[in-house]
Order: sequence, then structure tokens, then C-alpha cells
Amino acid sequence: MNPVSSNSPHISVALIGNPNSGKSTLFNSLTGLNQKTGNYAGVTVDKHYGSYKFKGTDYQITDLPGTYSLYPKSIDEKVACKAILNEKDPIDVVIIVVDSSNLKRHLLLTTQVIDLKKPCVLVLNMIDEAEKSNITIYKNELEKLFDVPVIAVNSRSKQGIHELKEAIIQAKISDSIFYNFEKQKQLLPDSNSYKKIVESQFLENTSGIKEFELADNIHRFSKINYIVAKCLKQPEQLDKSLTQKLDAFFTHKIFGFAFFFFILFVIFQFIFFVAEYPMTLIEEGFAQMMNFTANALPKGQLNDLIVNGILAGLSGIVIFIPQIALLFLFIAILEDTGYMARASFILDKLMRRFGLNGKSVIPMISSVACAVPSIMSTRTITNWKDRIITILVTPLISCSARLPVYTLLISIMFAGKQSLGFFNYQGMVLMGMYLLGFAAALLAAVVLKYVLKTTEKSYFIMELPVYRKPQWQTVTMLVLGKVKVFLFDAGKIILAISIVLWFLTSHAPSDNLNQIENNYKVAISAAPNDSLKTSLEAKMQSEKLEASYAGILGKKMEPAIKPLGFDWKIGIALITSFAAREVFVGTMATIYSSGDSDNTETLREKLMAEKNYETQQPAYSKAVCWSLLIFYVFAMQCMSTLATTYRETKHWKWPAIQLVFMTGLAYVSSLLVFQILS
Repeated sequence: MNPVSSNSPHISVALIGNPNSGKSTLFNSLTGLNQKTGNYAGVTVDKHYGSYKFKGTDYQITDLPGTYSLYPKSIDEKVACKAILNEKDPIDVVIIVVDSSNLKRHLLLTTQVIDLKKPCVLVLNMIDEAEKSNITIYKNELEKLFDVPVIAVNSRSKQGIHELKEAIIQAKISDSIFYNFEKQKQLLPDSNSYKKIVESQFLENTSGIKEFELADNIHRFSKINYIVAKCLKQPEQLDKSLTQKLDAFFTHKIFGFAFFFFILFVIFQFIFFVAEYPMTLIEEGFAQMMNFTANALPKGQLNDLIVNGILAGLSGIVIFIPQIALLFLFIAILEDTGYMARASFILDKLMRRFGLNGKSVIPMISSVACAVPSIMSTRTITNWKDRIITILVTPLISCSARLPVYTLLISIMFAGKQSLGFFNYQGMVLMGMYLLGFAAALLAAVVLKYVLKTTEKSYFIMELPVYRKPQWQTVTMLVLGKVKVFLFDAGKIILAISIVLWFLTSHAPSDNLNQIENNYKVAISAAPNDSLKTSLEAKMQSEKLEASYAGILGKKMEPAIKPLGFDWKIGIALITSFAAREVFVGTMATIYSSGDSDNTETLREKLMAEKNYETQQPAYSKAVCWSLLIFYVFAMQCMSTLATTYRETKHWKWPAIQLVFMTGLAYVSSLLVFQILS
């Protein structure tokens, strides 16, 4: 049966397969850059969809979440199953993606999907890995037994992609039947097709489903054993492959941990050392741009808005693009090579000691990039208690949004102290912040382990992919995409907040600002030298900022944060950064640029020159910087994370607990650090 018609407006195609079957890489090869990301209706599970045109027909491709079976055990597996069954938005063609080097393991899902009686194409992905292992797959025999087109593909090199597009046109409903027909008549007599059996598990009355699933799987594997024996030829005894040899080291209980921390050390050293050069150019470029704009435009409110509102705020986010790009570059390489799965494997035993499931490792490691998708990825954790604990503690892992804050404060503390031999001071401290967040997450998990009660048992099953060279096109697309999201999503927030802050810092009740200017006007004009004149102007700007709406707001909250070493200016930044942590830097840039006629100084230079108005000592001493660093390691300061926690748990109780315990931990820890160091 050929479901494809050139008269159709488009053909809907879905990719389904086990995790680590290369499904996402195949999706990228089919769609190229013409793809989008969204969410499935009602649940926060990523949906990747794209399109391509072939022989005059548009094909809409959906990359479904990875699943091992059509009897789902987790949220994402349930999403994949329901998407395949959906009749309101039906799928025209199903592409079943299997790993050629692990064919037998992937055929259970293959037989289940074929039994749904939808037009299918079977893709033997990673065919290059099978060939390297001297595995021969008789494709023609598979086509006869499954009665669907079978295409051998290397999705990374795009080998076989054209043939796959041709096969999609020829996709057909198989006449083969693999399910246990006798058990179906005995246990589920009302279900007259395998599709009805799969659908019935989502109904209230699921009597007989579990029993049928077990019997059906045994029945299927007997057929799979026959198929493998007939269609697969492999050496009886293979020498240790490169993957096995590497795993002997990378998953070793001692050397594996040592290498993992070495990788982290190298990443954070690079983030500071390599990124320093483009960051300096960006920093100096913005300073010159602000100075040029201030002199080129007529003096007035518009000039002040553009220079001290918009440009000052944007400089606080653009400068960190090199570091963000490097962080995501390393993460993408680790994932694409297959090492990230090993990191999860070696950390599994450690996580269990703290009451977490081994599946918690991936969300926690991924949280180094962002807590929002990491919390969403906990859907693979089937145990309720393990999933809730992981959701609650994951935001303690330092994300990329904290990176601008860390970078700014660390560069102030260690200005002029770049290295200790081969080791970069700043990179070592940065790594320490990430390790501190990870340690806090584990300790919090221990506490929650005894607070939350459940009798449900947890388990951890993970398939380790083979090691592969990074696919640089995929890595580049991922890094550019992440940087784009960071720049434009954060940029929108920062631009809006910067404009609001500019208004609050440049306006005040009544005529207070004009009165302050009049008080200083005579003294400034009578100043005998430029040095005194500059000093008086700086004092005037400081008084004007303090008298502004922003200053009034900051002063009201200062008593609560003063024990932490924070002044009212930091207080304003703490409030605005609740929208997104990285807004802290943009806020500080706007505050310290307010009324500044000399825009040649960078934000870092301004903060280093700032004096405490009571003691006249440096406002950003080591005690203050450490206190602020510790605060941002533990504080929630992210509305998106709280919203995601609510969407995943369907209850406001959990984000409320998250906010209270993280804010309390941040305040107490910051208080202790400042009091000890000052």
C-alpha cells in the first residue's frame, strides 16, 4: 500500500526508535536547518519538527521522544506512544530507526510499530558501526520478513538519505503479524487489533494488559531470535573493540572519576583563558560605542536613554557570548562523542548513596547549561520520589545564566592575579562554584530522601552508545542555536529592564535632581583643576542616583541585605535578576552608567573603583564578592525555573518549597561567608 499522494498538501512523517539509535542525527540530516522545537500539548516534553521538499511534495517530520516499547514506563515514552496512535493528527508514514550494531535489542519496538498497521520504513542506522564490527545484515531478507522497505543509512555522513526519501514514498502497511494472537483472544477478547490493545492501556479498565504484555514480549522475542538468525551474520568472538577498551578506562571506578574531574577542570580553564581575548575586545568596543554615541547625539533624555539605558544594558550580556559559546561547545562535544553517557554511568553509584536514581545524573549534568530543560528531562525517571527530589535540587547546579555573574565577580577578586604556574586562578574558582552547587544538590537530596516517603522501587537502565568523532556540523548548529537563544531571549528581558532601570535611576520625586545639580554647580565651575572637578561631578552623580526612584527603592531593602555585605545598588540587581540571573550584570551596568558622562570605563573598572559610602573602603572587597558569589550559587533567582517546576509537578507546593529553601540557604550561607571574611 502506498500512502503518499503528490496531491496531498504535505505528508506527515514520524521518527520513532530506542534512545541512542541516532534518531536525532537522522532528523537533522533529513531536515537540515529547516526545523523547529516546541512542546507536545499538555506536557512539557520537547517536540522537534522540521520539513523538506522532495519531488514536489512537502514532508513534515516529527522526531518523537526515544522509547523502548509501546508499553510506556515514563512520560516521554507515553508521549511517543500516544503520538503514534493519534487519529486527530494522524501520521502518514512511520520511520522506525534502529542501531545496526545492536539490531536484536531494537527489534522489539520494530515489531510492535509494524503491528499497528501503519505505513512504515525500517532504517538500519549507524550502518558504518555494524561494518566496523564485521556485522553483515541481509537487508533483502529483512524486507521479506517485515514486509516493509528497509534502508541502510549512516545519518552522520548522510549516506542513504536520498534512498530513504525514495523509500518514504513507497512506505507500506506490512502484512506480517508479530503479536501473540492466541493470548489476545484469551486475555483481551474485545480488542480486535494490536492497535486496540495498545490503546486500551490508557483506559481506566486495563485488566489483562500487564499479563498480555509479558506473554506478548516472550512471543515476540522468539520471532526476533529467528529473524536475527536468518538476517544477521557476525563473528562468533569479536576482539575488544575500541569502545570496550576506552570504557575500561573511562568507566573505571578510580580513573573514570579522575578523568571526569580533569575534563571539568579543562573546560573551566578554557572558559576563562580563551574567552578573555574576545571578551576584552567586546568590552572595549562597547565602551567606545557608548562614548561615540554620547558625543555624536545632542545632549538630552534620548542621548541618556540610548547610552546609559540600552547600550549599557546590552553590553552586560553581549560580553559573555564567548564564554557561553565555549561552555555549550564542550557540552555538545561530550554528548556527540558518547562520553556524557559514561559520566552518568560512573556517577550512578554516587547518586544512589544520596537517595537519587541513576537517571537523575543526566538532568543534573545538563543543568550546567540550563535548569529548565533539565527539569523537563526528569520525565524519564519513573519513580515519583526520585523525580520530585531531582526536580527540587537540580536548580542548585550552576547554569550558564550564572556564568556572567561568576565571571564579573571573580575577575574583580583576581584582577592582576592571572595564574599559579599553569593553572588559571579564575578558572579554578569558577570550577569551585560549580562543584559547590553540585555538592549542595547532593546534600539537599539526602535531606529530601528522608522527608519524602514512598514504597515505589527505582531502577536505572542505560544503553552506552559507541564512541564516535564529533559531527562538527551538528555541534556548530547546537552552539549557534544555544547562543542565539541566550542572546535574544535574555536580550529582550535585559533591554526591557534596562529601559525601566534607566528611567528609575534618571528620575526622582519632585525636583530633587535639579536641586542637587544646583548645589554642585557653583563648586564645579569654581574648581581650580580637572581632578577636583571630576571628583565633584562623581559625588554629584552619586547623590543624584541615591535620590532617584531606584535609589529610594534600594534604600528601603538595604537593611535586609546589609548583613550580607550588599548595598542598595546590589539590592536592585538582586530584584531584577529574578527575571533571569544574567540580568544582574546588565542591571549593574545600567546603574553604574546612570548620569556618567565619561563612558570609557568598563563595568569591571567602575566596580573596582567603587567605594563604600560609610567606610570609604572598596565596596567590592573580597568579603563582598565571595558573599555575592555564594548567594548566586544557591539562590533561585529564576522565574522560568519555578514555572517549569510547576508545569512538571502540576502543583504550586513544589515551586514554593524550592523558592523558600533555596533562598533561605543562599541568605544564611552568604551571611556566614561575609561575617567570617570581613
